[in-house]
Amino acid sequence: MTAPDFRRIALSLEGVEEYSHAGLPAFRVGGRKFASLASQAEGYGNLMLTLEQQATFVDEAPGIFLPIPGGWGKMGHTHIRLAAATEDVLTGALRTAWKLRVEKNAKTSRKDPHLEERSGVTATRRGKRPL
Repeated sequence: MTAPDFRRIALSLEGVEEYSHAGLPAFRVGGRKFASLASQAEGYGNLMLTLEQQATFVDEAPGIFLPIPGGWGKMGHTHIRLAAATEDVLTGALRTAWKLRVEKNAKTSRKDPHLEERSGVTATRRGKRPL
């Protein structure tokens, strides 16, 4: 697979948009990043996974997946070696990161309206419908 393949598959997922993060291609759903091509020059795509998901991917396919070095990898950020991945593997990995982000977005969008009232910030003032 290649960076254009990564881009094509990421953008095929529901609600995904590409944007520039620090001048490099990144992909978000619901306004939050789940993947990027920040390491494409080194032959990698990057995925935002849980530590458990990362461990599973690395254990099952160590020639394809590896934690991003340093602190990012310790938070679940994972490289995928594009040249070593098949379309099915890349699609599954991107779908996993996308689904995780969608689920996290759903959890954080259910805010307690009483907390907003106390903070003086209402849904209407943020440009959204009232809760």
